[in-house]
Amino acid sequence: MPTDTMPSGDILTLDAVSLSFGGTQALSDISFSVGKGELFAVIGPNGAGKTSMFNCLSGVYRPQAGSITINGESILGKRPDVVARLGIARMFQNIELFDNLTVLDNIKLGRHIHLRYNTIEAALRIGRARQAERDARRFAEDLIEFLSLQSVRNYPVGMLPYGVKKRVELGRALAMEPSLLLLDEPVAGMNVEETEDMARYILDIRSEMGITMIMVEHDMKLVMDLADRVLVLDFGRRIALGEPAAVQSDPAVLAAYLGAAESGHA
Repeated sequence: MPTDTMPSGDILTLDAVSLSFGGTQALSDISFSVGKGELFAVIGPNGAGKTSMFNCLSGVYRPQAGSITINGESILGKRPDVVARLGIARMFQNIELFDNLTVLDNIKLGRHIHLRYNTIEAALRIGRARQAERDARRFAEDLIEFLSLQSVRNYPVGMLPYGVKKRVELGRALAMEPSLLLLDEPVAGMNVEETEDMARYILDIRSEMGITMIMVEHDMKLVMDLADRVLVLDFGRRIALGEPAAVQSDPAVLAAYLGAAESGHA
């Protein structure tokens, strides 16, 4: 199997992407492709460029050089909402939910990019607005069942435990019906049981929904158990890309992590 491509075809391609802030090079000449249906992981010590890459993929940052395409269409220079409409959704590391809204309403908010009705229809709740509300509710209810959130569906999110909030955050991202889902440290701060549950949901998303995923995660066991391929960054540069077993034993990867540990940045 080739190192940089998957047999099912590429859904995302980065070509020579570079990003800098003043004199700091966050990403340097990064190139890789992600195949349709792949679970692709990005790892590296703190400060390696993982979050910068996700911000480029979601339209928050615009690289100074290189290209990024999703399903063959460039996303460079496009606003985050436009990038979302092109099929990229993000589950955030720091939970981005509305604490005063219920689980159901938070997940329904993920449907906003699919709404197509005018102001009058929205104000009077008629026509397309009424139908869109029904569709959004039905879609959200299906996700609530999928993520085993039925018992808390009407609870304000602010009342829920951290691990449950992370599932709601995942549901909100899935409500956007993405072709590419960005998982930003999906198990950060979770206990063992919560981590195992999230791992199961991630696998179910791929097998039952067929969604391509890119995961940034510090939990190496999770990465090595779930990922098809792993990209390793260090100081904004690609130092390894391949299947988990090969990457795990790569001398450059071991040196990067050992160096980070010795300097206190692991």
